[in-house]
Amino acid sequence: MTNWLIQTGELAALLENRPDNVVVLDCSWYLPEAGKHAKDDFAAGHIPGARFIDLGDISDPDSPYVNMLPAAGLFAAQVGRLGIDDETDVIIYDGGYVSCRLWWMFRVFGHDRVRILNGGWRKWKAEGRPIETGESLPTEARTFTARLVPGRVATLDDVRTAIDNGGATIVDARTAARFDGLEGSGYPGVASGYMPGAINTPWARFFDADRNFEFVSPEKARTVFKDASADISGDVITTCGSGVTACILGFMVEQLGNPHWRLYDGSWHEWGQREDVPKLVKERSGS
Repeated sequence: MTNWLIQTGELAALLENRPDNVVVLDCSWYLPEAGKHAKDDFAAGHIPGARFIDLGDISDPDSPYVNMLPAAGLFAAQVGRLGIDDETDVIIYDGGYVSCRLWWMFRVFGHDRVRILNGGWRKWKAEGRPIETGESLPTEARTFTARLVPGRVATLDDVRTAIDNGGATIVDARTAARFDGLEGSGYPGVASGYMPGAINTPWARFFDADRNFEFVSPEKARTVFKDASADISGDVITTCGSGVTACILGFMVEQLGNPHWRLYDGSWHEWGQREDVPKLVKERSGS
């Protein structure tokens, strides 16, 4: 099984030699409602030599749904301008929960030479490792080949089929309050609730706050899924609010040895706006 993680000590040792075929990407990102931009955080401090990539720049600009997978050409152009080609080893980190989304995007476009920094920016800082300030230095653009790998993206119809006929476990990464419909969806005009048959496995349960937000061990991840009665041994469809944290669930499914998972890219941002799909909510206690 491929090891998709790199530890902070490994990365620090690697950067001492500044190899030409390695690019470190900071993909930190904020929801629009936060009123700030992660590029400002990057300028204030980042891993030495890292380059910044904005999720908005590598999402479909024409989709009515947020954070959707772009055309292969757009993705290729954006990562190519950051000095990444087909032979580049890409190391991804962020300050929150976006790294798995970018990991998935590289792989869905056929580039498997990608790893995630375990613990990300928070662990790097907590360990007192070197920090660089300022914007990304200019770099020579390279040619990146992006070809969509079939079978890694689930559509709304795929989810409908799974609900109606079974055949796939649907796991939802949102918080319990968002999933249950007891809290707003987080997006104006998007209804609250969950899909019939979906199982709530909140993304935060897969990080260990006591270990500088490293991913939990495979054993712990297996327990999280088991406690939620989520059978991840077969086909799995992951979903969330807008297709970002759902990739964390997929990452953990793959860490447990099952590559047979698909991301429902539209996630709740699409499902919640459709009038032709069922939406369930939990009853409030005492009602």
